[in-house]
Amino acid sequence: MNTTFTAIIKQSGKWWIGWIEEVPGVNAQGKTKEELLRSLKEILGEALEFNRTEAHEAAESGYSEELVTV
Repeated sequence: MNTTFTAIIKQSGKWWIGWIEEVPGVNAQGKTKEELLRSLKEILGEALEFNRTEAHEAAESGYSEELVTV
């Protein structure tokens, strides 16, 4: 599944900093724009996997999965 997210990025002095607009807490910095975008992608993937695992653990058993489109 490929999903597109929005990275809000800017250069601040010698660093590039950025946030993923749709997911609170996903932010990073890098020495180059490319490094920043790689870091954001990696951190976003980790955050989504963590949230997925946490949701399954919270539901325990007897749950179903449904797709939700906004």
